[in-house]
Amino acid sequence: MPSWEPPDPGYDTRVRASFARQTVMATIGAHLTGVAPGAIDIELPYRGDLTQQHGFLHAGVITIIADSACGYAALSLMPAKASVLTVEYKVNLLAPAAGERMIARGRVMKPGKTLTVCTADVVAVTDGREKTIATMTGTLMAIYDRPDVSAGF
Repeated sequence: MPSWEPPDPGYDTRVRASFARQTVMATIGAHLTGVAPGAIDIELPYRGDLTQQHGFLHAGVITIIADSACGYAALSLMPAKASVLTVEYKVNLLAPAAGERMIARGRVMKPGKTLTVCTADVVAVTDGREKTIATMTGTLMAIYDRPDVSAGF
């Protein structure tokens, strides 16, 4: 993984504060487990109330944590006055989301002034073993001077 130098020395605090405001994460029970420049890990314990008809975590739930891992990885390398929005992503579901917990690992592939490209792998963890269940490629946009979007950053 590349080593990135964040333009905002307060990126960690900013990422954690933004994550705390994202009520969907609290709703599904996801939490940050890793914050580094260009690298974010989000963990989600298995919950029966988030499953589809076969008892696997729903693909939409897996996509939520992958998208947020990418978004916060991108935000960690943006200037202090920037906020972030996803403009595009592609998800490949590789295996059923079955396990004790899921971990989404978002990583910046190429940071940019306006657009940042990220990937996220989501693994299911069972008895300490990991199995990759999904992978995402996403494009995130830095947003400046938009009070309707940037409020709270």
